[in-house]
Amino acid sequence: MVSDMRSGERYAERMRLPAAGWLGVVVLALIAAGLSNMGDMRWWRVSASLVILVVPLVGAWWLGRLPVRVVEAEGETWLQVDDARLPMSAVADVEILEPVAYSDALGVAMHPLAFVVQRPWINRGVRVVLDDPEDPTPYWVVASRRPERLREALLSSRADAPAV
Repeated sequence: MVSDMRSGERYAERMRLPAAGWLGVVVLALIAAGLSNMGDMRWWRVSASLVILVVPLVGAWWLGRLPVRVVEAEGETWLQVDDARLPMSAVADVEILEPVAYSDALGVAMHPLAFVVQRPWINRGVRVVLDDPEDPTPYWVVASRRPERLREALLSSRADAPAV
């Protein structure tokens, strides 16, 4: 397995769709494409079938491309989720959310201003509690297959920071 780690990264993962999910997407796309033309091989129906086949595959790839990284840049450590970046200087605590707590964190208990990045095929994650009076976001909830390693990377980067 090829690592997603690059230089300057303490942690890296992608929220890829698992093999069973890909199998389901492929089967459903093939069925939908096959039923869309019902054996009529005119060019516009075949073209529509190809579109019906390709769009779900591209959509599944696109949903799984999202990176979660702990990166050292600009003299500081950052939690980076896709294009969103959070400096570790704004983090008060990092909590691991096991399946039940993760489900609760995404349900009615969720704060309306929370920043949430989740995928339905990942049932664990972390809650990163913020300590920034200028930011109305109270915390981030980020899905992760390895929340223990993500938490460790975040807290170790905070421990490495010089005391003020």
